[in-house]
Amino acid sequence: MTAPLYSRVLLKLSGEALMGDGQYGVDRDVVRRMAREIKDVVDSGVQVAIVIGGGNIFRGMAKAAEGMDRATADYMGMLATVMNALAVQDALEHLGLPTRVLSALHIEQVAEPYIRRRAIRHLEKGRVVIFGAGTGNPFFTTDTAASLRAVEINAQLVLKGTKVDGVYTDDPVTHPEAMRYRELSYNQVLEQNLQVMDATAITLCRDNDMPIIVFSINKSGALMRVMLGEEEGTSVRREIP
Repeated sequence: MTAPLYSRVLLKLSGEALMGDGQYGVDRDVVRRMAREIKDVVDSGVQVAIVIGGGNIFRGMAKAAEGMDRATADYMGMLATVMNALAVQDALEHLGLPTRVLSALHIEQVAEPYIRRRAIRHLEKGRVVIFGAGTGNPFFTTDTAASLRAVEINAQLVLKGTKVDGVYTDDPVTHPEAMRYRELSYNQVLEQNLQVMDATAITLCRDNDMPIIVFSINKSGALMRVMLGEEEGTSVRREIP
């Protein structure tokens, strides 16, 4: 098989990607399928770190969070990401992959505290590292956490796994005529307010020349195709000539 183009990547998964067709929660079959895709990439020699959102759990608590202090609600969301991290860890370890969850919040009974050098060492030893609790700070999204961790661990690429196969000119669900972008610059994303990642995350990637590929995590084999350099999803990088 062709060798992967990358040796270390960070995969950003939305919490919604874990719930399948449900309204909230975790669909075990979906998580197992994702775990198999990740295992194929790890078996090819790529070091993989993961950041997971918490929308699938927090969505079920949305009514309870109405009127709540923003910082308190954000901490609840961080705890939701740790729950998702444990679900993905369990699925990966059932496939025989050594895995570590590192949390930005101190929850030593279930996860190691996030330490940059420890995370890098785990990756070097072939372990999948799952970052939980975002940045550990309210008012920052898990997209920003993904960009930050990718820069910190010297990843070569941020992969954003979504329900659609890239970035479109409009919502492809409600507008079937919408066109998919093959590539975009960071500034195009910011200027056009495209819903790739939030502005803080995009700016952090731009300032550190960290490329992003947005692809469908539900598309069989898409993750490996990205690793092999095949055309998949939408690429976001420095200014396009």
